[in-house]
Amino acid sequence: MLIRSLYLAALLIGGLAGSAPAQLDPQWKIHDQSRPKPPTVTPGHPGFQERAGQAPSDATVLFDGRDLSQWVNLEGEPAGWVVKAGAMECVKGAGYIRTERSFGDCQMHLEWAAPTPARGDGQARGNSGLFLMGQYEVQILDTFQNPTYADGYPGSVYAQHPPLANAVRPPGEWQNLDVIFRRPRFNAAGEVVEPARLTVMVNGVLVQDGVRAVGPTGWLRRSSYLPHADKLPLALQDHGNPVRFRNIWVRELAPDQGPAEYSLAPRILERCVGTYQLEENWNIQVTRTNSQLFARLGALSRDDVFPLATAGPLEYRMRTVDGRFLFQTNRSGQVEGVIFNIAGEEKKARRQP
Repeated sequence: MLIRSLYLAALLIGGLAGSAPAQLDPQWKIHDQSRPKPPTVTPGHPGFQERAGQAPSDATVLFDGRDLSQWVNLEGEPAGWVVKAGAMECVKGAGYIRTERSFGDCQMHLEWAAPTPARGDGQARGNSGLFLMGQYEVQILDTFQNPTYADGYPGSVYAQHPPLANAVRPPGEWQNLDVIFRRPRFNAAGEVVEPARLTVMVNGVLVQDGVRAVGPTGWLRRSSYLPHADKLPLALQDHGNPVRFRNIWVRELAPDQGPAEYSLAPRILERCVGTYQLEENWNIQVTRTNSQLFARLGALSRDDVFPLATAGPLEYRMRTVDGRFLFQTNRSGQVEGVIFNIAGEEKKARRQP
């Protein structure tokens, strides 16, 4: 499953100085055949296999069974797939297709059907994929009585997170894929402070529960994050199999109520400890107790000490006040200043010796 990113040139620039606060089980290699396979679950049935579902009233419909007007190939030219009997079908060699529009945080739905009769084994059978932002793949595959490596089952975050269950129906039957996607967040320095998160359901069965991607997905590799736009096109994969799709829609989601919070090692927190001069008689004092940072604002009394919640290695927010600290580093990686934002007002302070 060789990913062809919509932004391949950007991915070749290089890795970030920081690493994503996302973890994978270290005991398993990529596509490890000895990794436990997801258990087989017989999904419930929607009742109308012959008729596609209906999109919510606030959704953007990307395919309604009539044409490919919302889709182009990766070069922006007309998509080379075909429309038959209300479904779009992948044409071998036509290449990936992507949406004309771009999306970030979203709820995504599509229905797909593997070709019949089933041909091939493992990854060579009914293979395609949904790429969020063109880079983060949720696998589509016919694994009905067709085992493969665990991180390549349908509903997997490809090569990273196996699904919790193998919930596919037989080839030829329509299957539902639903994804709630939260895009990665980057700070001003281009470092990832919140990785992409995915919740996935296959045929109504939860298979990913808010997992964090460690970076863009890919065959035989795990890539580091690179900063990218807040919205990018969605894509569907041409893997040489005539997989069919119908009823594709997306709902754009508002941002989370604040970033995810992480636990960082004391040595990372310690980099930010110090006194930062804002004005002549106004400073910020940052201290650490175990794995918790605290900030005291010099214009307030010594009793006003605020615990900080961790949003990333260099980004913290006040737990009880609408305030945020973004620490700045020099070329050697040493913290030399902080940008303090409170109630929309931004102040910059330099670290004192």
